Amino acid sequence: MIAVVDYGVGNLFSLTGSLRFIGAETTVTSDAGKLRAADGIILPGVGAFADARAKLRASGAESVIRDEVAKGKPFLGICLGMQMLFERSYEYGVHEGLGLIPGEVVPLRLPAGMKVPHMGWNSLHFLKSSPLFEGVSEGEYVYYVHSYYATGCEEDTVAVSGYGVTVTGAVARGNVFGTQFHPEKSGETGLNILRAFKRISEGGR
Repeated sequence: MIAVVDYGVGNLFSLTGSLRFIGAETTVTSDAGKLRAADGIILPGVGAFADARAKLRASGAESVIRDEVAKGKPFLGICLGMQMLFERSYEYGVHEGLGLIPGEVVPLRLPAGMKVPHMGWNSLHFLKSSPLFEGVSEGEYVYYVHSYYATGCEEDTVAVSGYGVTVTGAVARGNVFGTQFHPEKSGETGLNILRAFKRISEGGR
């Protein structure tokens, strides 16, 4: 079973719909027992970093997430959920992240004429292999919507996209994975990424 963390932030309907489409047993929850019982955990997120961090703490799920990650449970952060994996964010102030991956989140500062947010389809360019991208080829397109991106995380960066700057598209550190783009909005490529996370969560089955 894959648990999608419900903390009042995120597009849960399309994500859970995609997971169920690929045959993943899925629960949407912030309940500690259900998170502990899950094979893998996904942290979605849209909106403002500080608000999301406050809601995650208030939900009671944060301490459980830390415990389960420390035990080796597969964990995937999506969009703002990926940004919260890092040490801090500079979105309207300085805010502490979960600190699961070294790095920080900064505003997109783009050449003149380029629009923020970075919204739409963009190609992935792989810097290293990862089990999360088995079945995904160089140059395949995924869907982004964001105004901030991760930096200082080169050691753990798996894939990037170009948008005036080199955007960190995906990261991986042990059992912790993150995608700045939305797999649930990325067509068959995104479904293949979710299928890979399902396999990872099931121990490679």
